[in-house]
Amino acid sequence: MTSDVLKRVAALPEKSTDELKEMWQNLCQSSAPPYNRTYLIRGLAYRIQELAWGGLSETTKAKLEAQAAEEKTMDRTPNPIRNDGLPVAGTRLVREWKGVEHSCTVLDDGFEYQGRKFKSLSAAARAVTGTRWNGKIFWLGGKK
Repeated sequence: MTSDVLKRVAALPEKSTDELKEMWQNLCQSSAPPYNRTYLIRGLAYRIQELAWGGLSETTKAKLEAQAAEEKTMDRTPNPIRNDGLPVAGTRLVREWKGVEHSCTVLDDGFEYQGRKFKSLSAAARAVTGTRWNGKIFWLGGKK
């Protein structure tokens, strides 16, 4: 039985999309979803194994449903990365330079370093080093 299941799953990628959709109809008792071949193959592989060896236990289903319900009620915080690839306002960037720790705070309209406001991370990096730096590389990591 195991070898039959494995053979059926292994044969899925060789089937045409129409054959996969027909298999979906037969195995899942519903029309195939309008997704790509990869989705159909993965779904059919799961269904073939589920029919052969059984699906999820009731305990596992209950745990997954509880986790999904909890996920829906969780507080969602905004992504801490802005569209320009910089951290959101309020983030404190810390960098060690020549044995001294320096910190720069991200503002809505610039950056603050040692109480001074800068328009760019590069300007704040120059205040630290005295030389021109790519600000993202200096404050967010990488090498010059």
